[in-house]
Amino acid sequence: MGRDLLSTCPLFKSLLELGSELTHEDLERLCSRGPERKLRQSFFLQPIMVSVSLGYASLLRDEGIESDVVLGHSLGEITALATSGVVSDEMAVRIAAKRGELMDHAASIEKGGMAAVLSVPMETLQEVLAAVDDPSGVVIANDNAPGQIVISGREQQLKQISEQIRERHLGRCRSLSVSGPWHGPWMESARHEFEAWIESIEFLPPKRPLVLNATGAQEDAPQRIKELITRQLTSPVLWRQCMAELKRVGVDTLLEIGPGRVLSGLARLNGFGAESRAFNISSRRGIQSFLGACVGTTSGDLEVTG
Repeated sequence: MGRDLLSTCPLFKSLLELGSELTHEDLERLCSRGPERKLRQSFFLQPIMVSVSLGYASLLRDEGIESDVVLGHSLGEITALATSGVVSDEMAVRIAAKRGELMDHAASIEKGGMAAVLSVPMETLQEVLAAVDDPSGVVIANDNAPGQIVISGREQQLKQISEQIRERHLGRCRSLSVSGPWHGPWMESARHEFEAWIESIEFLPPKRPLVLNATGAQEDAPQRIKELITRQLTSPVLWRQCMAELKRVGVDTLLEIGPGRVLSGLARLNGFGAESRAFNISSRRGIQSFLGACVGTTSGDLEVTG
């Protein structure tokens, strides 16, 4: 993850060094060697992911590529804050480290996890959720796309829902490899502490349109952005609405910046078909592929940070 940035991107190396200072851990070593169990801890993973994404974003800027619209999924919103000019790259890493620290602490108190529910309509899933022994033990965490919803909650309720979906042949349910029940009421203590911590940080108006998860809409008032970034810890990621907003403003080229190809797949599920293009920017080779594909074109572009 980000290995080709270490020797070619001074910004990435400096951001990783800052993250190491904040977490008291050698993030360069953890990023390249693991162990994976430790890497999954939000306190370490979040500043690493933001550093990687900002590293590739800086290489795109060096090539003269600027986005028309910016957004990120969950943690990706912190990267989006920096790429839209709301905070500096360094502050984004500081925010990610504090966010990860508080989320890990909340998850150590409220044990739980998340699961992806596939091919089940929202209305049907809500009925299943309401029928479990303790409906307060599970919530919808991500409305990602038609047929792809993520739930968050306590292990017992997640297991009951998975069994119900399988027994009733409604669709599929797959546990996610995460360290806590994100985007639900179990993060309330983290939200309050994060809200108090981030209050003193200056947010600037975005230099380009910024779409946020909590509303699925463009936001430009700094205080409003700060409130929504905080609310996101306990509210669902409205990714389907975010994608609808991109289609409304005419986006036709998407750049998924950071490890993985999940968001490119979600774009297709949300109706970005043959008339649009999606590129994964997770290596220098990916950047070159994108630049090669853009020769002779004038399409707008979009940064989607993972």
